[in-house]
Amino acid sequence: MFTTCSWLNEPDDWRLDGDTLDVVTNARTDFWRETHYGFTRDSGHFFGREVTGDFTAELRVRAHYEALYDQAGIMVRIDETQWIKAGIEISDGEPLLGSVLTVGQSDWATGRYGRDASDFRIRVTLSEGVLRLQASSDGKVWPLARLCPFPQAARYQVGPMCCTPERAGLRVRFSDFQVGPASTKALHDLA
Repeated sequence: MFTTCSWLNEPDDWRLDGDTLDVVTNARTDFWRETHYGFTRDSGHFFGREVTGDFTAELRVRAHYEALYDQAGIMVRIDETQWIKAGIEISDGEPLLGSVLTVGQSDWATGRYGRDASDFRIRVTLSEGVLRLQASSDGKVWPLARLCPFPQAARYQVGPMCCTPERAGLRVRFSDFQVGPASTKALHDLA
C-alpha cells in the first residue's frame, strides 16, 4: 500500500522495501499551528495516500524515542490548516500516546500508553464527520484513544507521520499499512 503514497517534506534518509518503510527524521521537523507556542510549523515528514469517502486506516509503528517531542504515528490531512496526527510522543520524560487535532489551530491531548511504546499499532476511522482513534499493542485489542469531529472533505491524505522538533535522527519503521472501508465495529473494540 505504500506504493500509492507520496511525501510531504521528504526526509533525507528513507527506504521503502515492500510493506516496510524506514525513515530517519531530519532536524527540527514538526506539525503545529499557533496554540500556546504562537508559531506554525508544517515541516514534519508525512507519507500520505489519497482517500475519498469514509475509511479506516491502520499502521504498525516501531521506534525508540529518546528526546523531547520525538514522535511517530499516523496522520489524516485535508490541507495545512485541517489535519490530525496521532501516535507516540516523548513528553514529560516518557513516551505518551498523543494526538493533535488542527482545525485552524492545534489542540494537544496526551495520556500514558502503559505498554511497550517501541512497537504499537494505530488505527483511525473517519465516518460521517467523526474521527475515531484507537491504539493497540497486539493488533487484537483496540482501546479508544479519541473520538472527535473532523471536517468532511471530498478527499483526504492518510499515512505515516514522524517528527523531531528538537533534534534529527529518530529511526522509525512503519509497516502493515492498510486502508479500507470505514469500520462498523463497536466503539469499544476490546476483543
